[in-house]
Amino acid sequence: MNQTTSPTTDTSAQSDDLAGTWLTRPLPTVKPKTKVVLTAVETEPSTECPNCHAVITNTALIFNAYVCPHCDEHLMMSAQTRLKWLFDDIGETLGSTLTTGNPLDFIDSKPYPQRLHEAQAKTGESEALLAMTGRVRDLALVACAFDFGFMGGSMGSVVGDRFVLAAKTALARRIPLVCFAASGGARMQEGLLSLMQMARTAAAIEQLRQAHVPYLVVLTNPVYGGVTASLAMLGDIQLAEPKAMIGFAGKRVIEQTVREVLDEPFQRAEFLAEHGVIDQVVHRHQMKDTIYRLLSKLTFYQQPLNQPS
Repeated sequence: MNQTTSPTTDTSAQSDDLAGTWLTRPLPTVKPKTKVVLTAVETEPSTECPNCHAVITNTALIFNAYVCPHCDEHLMMSAQTRLKWLFDDIGETLGSTLTTGNPLDFIDSKPYPQRLHEAQAKTGESEALLAMTGRVRDLALVACAFDFGFMGGSMGSVVGDRFVLAAKTALARRIPLVCFAASGGARMQEGLLSLMQMARTAAAIEQLRQAHVPYLVVLTNPVYGGVTASLAMLGDIQLAEPKAMIGFAGKRVIEQTVREVLDEPFQRAEFLAEHGVIDQVVHRHQMKDTIYRLLSKLTFYQQPLNQPS
């Protein structure tokens, strides 16, 4: 009997053939049809409110005169920003060529010239006081503003020189002088020269008083030390921004001296107004109109800014 043998499949041979074909070939790289480009999202610069910690865009802060729209906290303003906010028409900058030296060769943790350079780079100002002439509506006046960002708004010889120059300009033109005070006091790096500015500025203010030229002070947060003891408290009219801290020595220094715990608000502008130390606490949004209204009542003459001195 003839036996028919069915062909057998050699699976091992087939697997060897397949092993060298598509199973071992590298898969082609699949490229996406769409290209995804990741870009950084630009965010507007913002500032955190020190009171309520809300994050406010700088655009909104400038529009609101650096007042927090959430809690009404009055944030610090630079001297340049404050005077631009006050004036409708800016005239000239006074004493811009005056520069600070290092008469005592003072060095603490840093040399005094290095501190000045860092403060100038930080604020864009050459010193802690900026003085300008200008107009608020139809009222010509001289205004100066402290920049607390410049070494704590401390008063050195150039700050005193600029203030005296502003007072002399107001006296010569018989126009009011306005000062926005924000300072930690006399500048220790200049020693006795800084303390001498207290007497110089007070003498310049006395000349204004004798000539019946109005001098108005706006106390902003904070005002302490030698500035409080001189030019900041000698105004014919004393205004202050809400919650401004005003005093000679700080609360902790006083408590350590008298060995008593003092009430929290005793150096606040509202407390001082209640006890007659200052005339009025004015919101920043109403400050410009208040200054114009008060000085218009005290001023009986209008002199052009270009009047020769």
